[in-house]
Amino acid sequence: MEITVNGESLHLEKTQSLEELIRTLELQDDRIAVELNKQIIRRPRWAGIKIQDRDRLEIVQFVGGG
Repeated sequence: MEITVNGESLHLEKTQSLEELIRTLELQDDRIAVELNKQIIRRPRWAGIKIQDRDRLEIVQFVGGG
């Protein structure tokens, strides 16, 4: 299955939930916002959302600083 994450193609061997994908990408789930096919997906829904072939994700990671 091919998906696009932040404009780059990514091949997945198997279907994953959005939550599993975030773990696979080793992202801190408390510091990101996720848009799936132009819709913001809130964290409580991540486990129930299955990634599909050709899905497009934009993942924004918040960085603190001063």
